[in-house]
Amino acid sequence: MNALEQFTPLMDAVISHIHEGVILTDYKGKILFHNPAADELLGFPKFDSVGEIQAATGIDLHKSLMAPANGELVTGRTVIDQHRFEQRITRNGKTRFLEVNATMVPVPGEPAPLHLMVMSDITDRRRLQAVLNDSRTSGLITQDPRMIEIAAMIEHIAPTRASVLLQGESGTGKSLLARMIHGKSKRKGAPMVEVNCAAIPETLLESELFGHVRGAFTGATQDREGRLQAADGGALFLDEISELPLHLQPKLLKALEEQCFEMVGSDKTVKVDVRIIAASNQNLRDLVDSGDFRADLYYRLAVIPVEIPALRDRPGDIPLLIRHICDQLVSRGYPANVDCDEEAMQLMMDYPWPGNVRELTNAVEHGMILAKNGRVNAGALPFDIRHYHKHNNHAAVRSQQAAAGSPAATETDPHKREILDALEDSGGNRAEAARKLGIDRSTLWRRMHRLNLI
Repeated sequence: MNALEQFTPLMDAVISHIHEGVILTDYKGKILFHNPAADELLGFPKFDSVGEIQAATGIDLHKSLMAPANGELVTGRTVIDQHRFEQRITRNGKTRFLEVNATMVPVPGEPAPLHLMVMSDITDRRRLQAVLNDSRTSGLITQDPRMIEIAAMIEHIAPTRASVLLQGESGTGKSLLARMIHGKSKRKGAPMVEVNCAAIPETLLESELFGHVRGAFTGATQDREGRLQAADGGALFLDEISELPLHLQPKLLKALEEQCFEMVGSDKTVKVDVRIIAASNQNLRDLVDSGDFRADLYYRLAVIPVEIPALRDRPGDIPLLIRHICDQLVSRGYPANVDCDEEAMQLMMDYPWPGNVRELTNAVEHGMILAKNGRVNAGALPFDIRHYHKHNNHAAVRSQQAAAGSPAATETDPHKREILDALEDSGGNRAEAARKLGIDRSTLWRRMHRLNLI
C-alpha cells in the first residue's frame, strides 16, 4: 500500500464528521476525497474533478491549482502554497457565499503534492456585513421593512432637537435606538444622560431629575445637580417614562417647554438646553385614556412617536442578529467558529421571543457556553425555548384529543381563571393584568401561551 492509499482512509476517518467542506485532489484536479459537508455545501455529491464542480456551481477551484504543482523543492522540502478566496454560488434559487482555504500537501512517494481545499459557508457573515454597510439601516441589524423605515426616520429626525418617544415591548432595543439618535445628532459631542424612571424610588426621583439644595430634606447635606443639569447641551433619555409619578409630570412638562426649572428646596431658576428622548414598554396613549398619564406631557414627548416591532414580528432578522451576537461574544473571549445545527436554529426561528432581542442575546450566549465540539444543538438552548417546542407539540395532541371528544379536553389549569379575571379587570391590557398578578409582562405572555390563551 503506497502513502496515498494510506492517507485517504485517514482523511475519511478524521474529516468526515466536521462541519467544513473538505476536498482533496491531485495536481491535475482529480478528486481523491470529499467529505459529506462538501457535498452539502456544493449541493451535489458526485463530482470527479474540480472542472465538473466549476461547470455545475461556478466555483473556480482551479485557483488552488495555480501554485507550484510539480513539487518544486526549496532546501529539500516542497513549497507549500496557501491562499484564500471567496466564491458566490447559486443553487436551487438560493445564493450562498463560500470561503475557500487552499493549500498543498506533500505526500511521500508521490511525484507532486496533493491539493487540500477547506470550504466554509460565510453567508450569514456576508449578509450581516451588507446590512451594516447599508445606509438604509442606519447601523441597525435588520432586513425587516418596518425596521428599515425606522432607520430612515432616525436619519431625518436625529439632526433636529425634536422630542422622540420610542414605544415597544421590553427588549426590542429602545435604548439602542435612543443612543443612535443622539449619536447622529448635532449634540453628539455632549452627553446623553439616561434615567430609568422605574428603577428609582418615587421619593428620590424628583431629586434625581431636578437636583436639590442643601437642607431641602433630611440627608441633603450639600447641593446636588440633577440629571437635567448633567444633560445640559446634550440629551436626556427617560426610559420607562410611563412609571413617572403623576405629581411629577407637570414639573417635567414645564421644564421641557420652558427649558428651565427649580431644584428641590430652591426658588432659583436653572436654565438648560436639553433634548428629550423617552421610551416606554406600555402604550402611553392608552395610559392617557385611562387617566394614568397626562395628555399634555404625552404630546410634548411624542413629537416624533416611533413604534418598534417585536422580534417575533420580524423573524427574518433572527439569523442576522444571532450572527451579530456571536461576533460580539467572540470579541469578549468566547470561542470563534461555533456553529448552530439545523434543529437548534429551527427552534429559535419558531420561538416567539417574549423578551425580544435581549432574550435572544442571552439564549445565544447560553448556547455558546453549552456548545459541544463547536456545535450548538437543541440541548444547548435555554429551557424556555425547548419547553415551548414541546408544549406546542403537546398542545397539538390535546387539540386532536379534544376534537375526538377525549377526556383530556376537559383538562384545566388553576392559573387560567386567575389570568382571565385579571385581563377582564384590566380591559384586556396585558401590562396592567401582569401588574395586578404581580408578575412581569413576559411571564404573563408565556403563561398565556402555555394555557392556549393566545
